[in-house]
Amino acid sequence: MIQPSYETSFDHLDLVDNSALFVFALDSEAAEEFHHVNKLIVGIGKVNAAYALTKAIYHHKPKLIVNLGSAGSNTFKRGEVVCCTKFIQRDMDVRGLGFELYETPLSNIPPVLNYGIKIKELPEGICGTGDNFETAHFSSDYNVIDMEAYSFAFIAMKEQIPFLCLKYISDGADGMAAENWNVQVHNAAVAFKKILF
Repeated sequence: MIQPSYETSFDHLDLVDNSALFVFALDSEAAEEFHHVNKLIVGIGKVNAAYALTKAIYHHKPKLIVNLGSAGSNTFKRGEVVCCTKFIQRDMDVRGLGFELYETPLSNIPPVLNYGIKIKELPEGICGTGDNFETAHFSSDYNVIDMEAYSFAFIAMKEQIPFLCLKYISDGADGMAAENWNVQVHNAAVAFKKILF
């Protein structure tokens, strides 16, 4: 299966066009900064993300999906915005049946999903998505941690819709993650708007 990635500049992205869909897990990640675009709030976790985005694609037929959200990292600094182009389903583990770690059995999709627009001005990350809030990150397989992005990337790839994923690093995915996230999450929308618009 071909898994294209896109390298582009903002000059080639029409972000305010009605055909672009901006996807957030939480309204607090968009705040008041994204009232002028097509905005979708999906809720937390892979199932909510997959359901809401699939429904939105069916009804609105977007030509571009932009996922903006907060994430943890012990590689990137708090307050940094990272462009994610590779995605791992970090809680998928079927090694007991002979599959690779992160591999979805019988899917013909490799453990690392490579699908996303690259923005050369931003650092590039590998996002590990799972249905838990990591407070003791130790894996070197991924350097950005969230709870929805793999679902978005997977659906965008299947539907052949270009996908841009930017993550605002809110915490270190460590013992202070919850406290730091509560403080930093409100800064994400301002940082995204400054970069995109």
